[in-house]
Amino acid sequence: MKVTVERAQLLKSLGHVHRVVERRNTIPILGNVLVRAENARLSLRATDLDLEVTETLAAETATAGSTTVPAHMFYDIVRKLPDGSQIVLESDGERAVLAIRAGRSKFTLQTLPESDFPDLAAGEMTHAFGVPAKDIKSLIDRTQFAISTEETRYYLNGIYLHAGGSAKQPTLRAVATDGHRLAQVDLPQPAGAAEMPGVIVPRKTVGEVQRLIEDNDSEIKIELSQGKIRFTLGQVVLTSKLIDGTFPDYGRVIPQNNDKELVVDKADFAAAVDRVSTISSERGRAVKLALSAGKLMLSVTNPDSGSATEELEVEYAADALDIGFNSRYLLDIAAQIEGEVAVLRLADPGSPTLIQDRDNRNALYVLMPMRV
Repeated sequence: MKVTVERAQLLKSLGHVHRVVERRNTIPILGNVLVRAENARLSLRATDLDLEVTETLAAETATAGSTTVPAHMFYDIVRKLPDGSQIVLESDGERAVLAIRAGRSKFTLQTLPESDFPDLAAGEMTHAFGVPAKDIKSLIDRTQFAISTEETRYYLNGIYLHAGGSAKQPTLRAVATDGHRLAQVDLPQPAGAAEMPGVIVPRKTVGEVQRLIEDNDSEIKIELSQGKIRFTLGQVVLTSKLIDGTFPDYGRVIPQNNDKELVVDKADFAAAVDRVSTISSERGRAVKLALSAGKLMLSVTNPDSGSATEELEVEYAADALDIGFNSRYLLDIAAQIEGEVAVLRLADPGSPTLIQDRDNRNALYVLMPMRV
């Protein structure tokens, strides 16, 4: 194999694929990136057996061929080479090394045969549809924070992507929950998504897709089957296994009859919660909301350090109510509300609260209260 490629292009592509490779690997081949040159193209592929990223870039191919080299070391070498340089990659097939040359610099890296490299992309995808990149980014941004990190309930370690809504307004819906809070966001349903199976996309995959979206005006092609999902963004193809489990019936958690409505200025509310929670303990993080007509009193008491209170003028006309929440969770949800006004629908101190953007109802958040 002998191929010449522009440094900036190679660095960008390696930046996308090398992130998938775990730093510590018990299987040596999984620490490597597959490099293949053919037909004036260079393709790079990396995998951790659950997730695979492939990217193709333009190159001058003198001799076609392929090999695998340590991913993180290859990335670091390219990163440190001079900007604007042309990089020549060469292997003769007889010695298990890849030579990397740029200007006066030359490196040789130990290689492993391509035949050892696993292929995750095999298998037929049964459903396919396209979604604007900015919509997928929004979907992930607004639900990702609620993904559970608790490994025992592995079926909550991702985003549940499925067809939702009603016959009149069908949607592509993303839901994430960790048992304390729930995020649900809807997009208008793209053509081809109506018959899709409900799938749980793992947390790592969700994070990689989010990082790969660099052009909000592009479209992402999504293909899926019962066991895998594939995202195609321009020259990058990300294939991932899905979480094999059943996502809980989240509809039962969403309160329908919360009759007490609190309307707040989102920015003022978030700032006040942030200020009073300075006092809270790292473990507790509880903030108490005392509601009365037109008034909200936020308070935090920490036996070890002191107390804090702040009063806000709000729209509230129901019976007085005291309820406590984890301040970190409140701030996470406030950060997802895109408009200026948030609506909280409450029932009693022990029941979940529903939080929405007043002017945009395509997202809803549910938060379990805390004892304060």
